[in-house]
Amino acid sequence: MTSSPPASVNRAAVAAVSLWVGLLVLLSHWLGQQAYRWLPVQASSAAPLVDDLFSLETAIACFVFAGVVSVMAYVLLFNRAEKYDMDDAAPVEGNTVLEIIWTAIPLVLVMAIAWTTIGVNREIGAIGPMDHSHGDTAEAMAGAPTAEIQVIARQWSWEFRYPDAAASSTELHLPVGRRVSLQLESADVIHGFYVPAFRLKQQVIPGRSIAFFITPTREGRYRLRDSEYSGTWFAANQVDVVVQSEEAYQDWLTRAAAQPLRPGISDASREYAQQQSRLRASGYPTVPPAPPPMVNVPGSNTLPHAG
Repeated sequence: MTSSPPASVNRAAVAAVSLWVGLLVLLSHWLGQQAYRWLPVQASSAAPLVDDLFSLETAIACFVFAGVVSVMAYVLLFNRAEKYDMDDAAPVEGNTVLEIIWTAIPLVLVMAIAWTTIGVNREIGAIGPMDHSHGDTAEAMAGAPTAEIQVIARQWSWEFRYPDAAASSTELHLPVGRRVSLQLESADVIHGFYVPAFRLKQQVIPGRSIAFFITPTREGRYRLRDSEYSGTWFAANQVDVVVQSEEAYQDWLTRAAAQPLRPGISDASREYAQQQSRLRASGYPTVPPAPPPMVNVPGSNTLPHAG
């Protein structure tokens, strides 16, 4: 009884596949590095962590996409039937090794992304205890950190209160290099606290007070946007975030506390008043905006900002 000789390895095919996989790895790494350029400036301690995660996900997605497209292109170009070939293809029952490979690779990639994401979230530590703002107990309050800045979201305006200085504004001021605790509250519906340059986003939920921590790392003027659809003027519900040195921040608090209260920034209230002053109202029916908050420093939302 004779045994069949072992199948020979096509070394040229193995070399070609290895070379192509190497090129895919280089392409994916290059695109992952380019992903940093697609994002705004990094202005918080969380930004580099989020950007690294985004770069990793971009590189993996590029590798998977280019790999799948490569296999499709190879099959279409080199495994086509002849023009007038009407025969059935050879029946293929399956390939256990191949099925294990294409199951294991996505599993490893997904678990790698999940593990990295969990680590980034733990390192950021952006969200603190979330308690009902109308029913806190003494024990819960004793363990919760004291908020330095109270953030109140409304349809459609923002208000920032600085309890230590007895000051308020509709422009958020933060000291650079210091961990700041924001107490996020909503007076009506769900809003979204989102500063692209900080890479941090948090829903602001009515009836809850959410401790949210930020450490600014770059001085400048940035943009706070309402990332949650909250009605007619939600896209215009934007204000500036000013990150400044500790000395400039303390000086601003002192000057702000000495200012009298006046209406703050509210583009929605201004535009709504203009609509109502016409003989015939235009536009879709809408919930009337909340009155502009009375603050010490209105600030400005028309100055140039870095993201």
